[in-house]
Amino acid sequence: MNGWFHGLAFVLCLPGFAALALAMERHQEELFAHAFAPSLTRRLRVAGWSALLLALGVLVGAQGWGLGLVSFSGHTSLAAGLVFVALLLQGRRKA
Repeated sequence: MNGWFHGLAFVLCLPGFAALALAMERHQEELFAHAFAPSLTRRLRVAGWSALLLALGVLVGAQGWGLGLVSFSGHTSLAAGLVFVALLLQGRRKA
């Protein structure tokens, strides 16, 4: 069985969580020294959730609901962890 959908799902989850992180005012001020406009913050949230839902659709479509949800949980955990570590390292680099 070809696992192309795992790569696609991860490629969707990583920017999805990055967009959700950038939609938080705390991270905006930490990374860019100012908060974004509310419209940009809203677009980042929509983009982040859309990417995550698309990744869920890819995995469920390829593996069914049972295994697709389990795979989605793994992909989101890894992607969220990488975004968290990137934010942590960026914060420490500035300090």
